[in-house]
Amino acid sequence: KTSIANTLRDFQRYLSPHIRTEKPVVHISLNPHPDDVLTDMDMENIAREYLERMGYGNQPYMVYKHEDIDRHHMHIVTIRVDENGKCLNSRYNYHRSKAITRDLEEKYNLHKADRKQRQADNPLRKVDASQGNVKKQVANTVKSLCATYRFQSLGEYRTLLSLYNISLEEVRGEVGGREYHGFVYSATDGQGNKVGNPFKASKIDRSVGVEAIEKRFAYSAKKFKEDKKLSEMTKHSVEAVLKQTYHKDKFVELLKAKGIDVVFRHTADGRIYGATFIDHRTQSVFNGSRLGTNLSANALQEHFTLPYENEQPIPLTIPKENGTMLEQEYQGSGLFDEYGSGLGLMAGGSSSNEAQEAAFDKELRRKKKKRKGPRL
Repeated sequence: KTSIANTLRDFQRYLSPHIRTEKPVVHISLNPHPDDVLTDMDMENIAREYLERMGYGNQPYMVYKHEDIDRHHMHIVTIRVDENGKCLNSRYNYHRSKAITRDLEEKYNLHKADRKQRQADNPLRKVDASQGNVKKQVANTVKSLCATYRFQSLGEYRTLLSLYNISLEEVRGEVGGREYHGFVYSATDGQGNKVGNPFKASKIDRSVGVEAIEKRFAYSAKKFKEDKKLSEMTKHSVEAVLKQTYHKDKFVELLKAKGIDVVFRHTADGRIYGATFIDHRTQSVFNGSRLGTNLSANALQEHFTLPYENEQPIPLTIPKENGTMLEQEYQGSGLFDEYGSGLGLMAGGSSSNEAQEAAFDKELRRKKKKRKGPRL
């Protein structure tokens, strides 16, 4: 039994060391629609015709049939260097490939679908232990998430997995004098409780192990640095929703409607100590503090509890010394920070009158400061 990775290495081994082509071995994936019923002979013919029309007809190749995403699909490994060491023409490969696959869909009476439609046909689903075959569910979901989403830390990766009813644990130890470091994945129920047996990353795929995930962290960090729009898009969307409500549940609901999930982590007494945003539009995961201090856990905790949960800022009408009226906007935590909880803003009581008195006192002290002038 061989694998795609082994085949890639074998092809590389038999190439002349004098070849200067940077990536002489090619890996191609052909993914028919889930509803297409294809025999092994059909898949072999499609692969052969595709390679011939792409200009690889005289090249050695191997075709693998996979069923790891609940449908048949093909992986093709071949070489883009001819017997004389000359690199085959790869200009306009993307457009040529697209045209060829459309023709093959027509010829073999296959479903026609562009990339977005195919993604919609095979959406990521939460693991459901009651449906059985839990290992396959976990493996398919984890591999898909690792291949498509960007995250920069283990915490962000764990949060992404939790959306799909999967938990992750690090395991470290020593066997025979050698240290080991690995991941173990488990299915969970809707409340985050583990269900059934855990699965070692090594039993799923090397692409979901420690080394691969650490590489994914580095790749994601590089991608976010190169393309600032990825984080800016998420940040602007979250900030826009934050301005609309002081209600946490409403905040979550409005973000979800925009294609963003937010996962809060709470202390035993209900205080927010962590917030992670998963933007499915850009397939990016961010801890709140990465997007800005105003979206950190502390800032969000304050936003959802001050001045009054579920209410907009309250305009206060405050009498000035000369009897005229001064309209002053009461903005969240300003009074609370200055006077402490003794005003009753967090503890009921006659908070309206006390808030007016506090604001009035603040205005008086501001005027006194003006009269005294700056101190040297």
